[in-house]
Amino acid sequence: RLRLAAAAAATSAALGRTGHRAPPLRGGVVAASVPSAGRSYGSQAKEEEELRVRYLDDEHKGIVVLGLNRSHAKNALSKNLVKMMSKAVDALKSDKKVRTVVFRSEVPGIFCAGADLKERAKMHSSEVSSFVSRARATINELANLPVPTIAAIDGTALGGGLELALACDIRVAASSAKMGLVETKLAIIPGAGGTQRLPRTIGVSLAKELIFSARIVDGEEAKSIGLISHVVEQNEAGDAAYRRALALAREFLPQGPVAMRVAKLAINQGMEVDLVTGLAIEEACYAQTIPTKDRIEGLLAFKEKRPPRYKGE
Repeated sequence: RLRLAAAAAATSAALGRTGHRAPPLRGGVVAASVPSAGRSYGSQAKEEEELRVRYLDDEHKGIVVLGLNRSHAKNALSKNLVKMMSKAVDALKSDKKVRTVVFRSEVPGIFCAGADLKERAKMHSSEVSSFVSRARATINELANLPVPTIAAIDGTALGGGLELALACDIRVAASSAKMGLVETKLAIIPGAGGTQRLPRTIGVSLAKELIFSARIVDGEEAKSIGLISHVVEQNEAGDAAYRRALALAREFLPQGPVAMRVAKLAINQGMEVDLVTGLAIEEACYAQTIPTKDRIEGLLAFKEKRPPRYKGE
């Protein structure tokens, strides 16, 4: 009973958190079968190109695409890019119209090369510590988004780039993509969640092997060890993983929005505790779906043999 009460209290508190609401992001994009362009997020011309935030429409309505676009630096994580990512994620977490977030690269052949080492070389030691802390916090914010997140890895994802992908719920990669936590080559360790999320994803022993060796794996090997959920052959456009990610996101759209958010919360919290406590968390989360209008609509749609019309309430 004590565990159940504690789990219910923690879960209810988590469900009640909405965070600071940033100015809404709106791309106003009319999506084609595979959306690829839209209005960027930001105020300055140079800065707004580094992170493109697109709200898709038509059959993709409810999907938001975050696109890294620092071609000159292989999408390396700079102070400005991390700041923009944090702003975007902060706005998304309190937007009830968002159903799924897809993280991708707008630069062919690269997902993210990790931290911007050229920028870091110019930093004071105190600045480096602050930057790593900010990057870690931003990636944690991405991991804690209440909606499903998918990383579309169509190119190289190294160091912080792979840590960014590991923070997403699902990872899809092209067979030609390259992935690895290579920080030990620089006499440091992964500092944005890699030492914690990789073992939870592929197992402790194999995670140690990859980090100790700084080994880089391709999409096929990544799929075989459970690092990614889906591997696809790259196409001429270089966006095969993005296309597969969109197809997955479309599978999520018809489901009850509240149920999706609560299911993610139950899974995330339950994975960090023992089974008994996890079951208590599930019970508390399930109770959150009972009084919703979506549940009533779901039952009515089932009775009337029609698709449900959920409003996220």
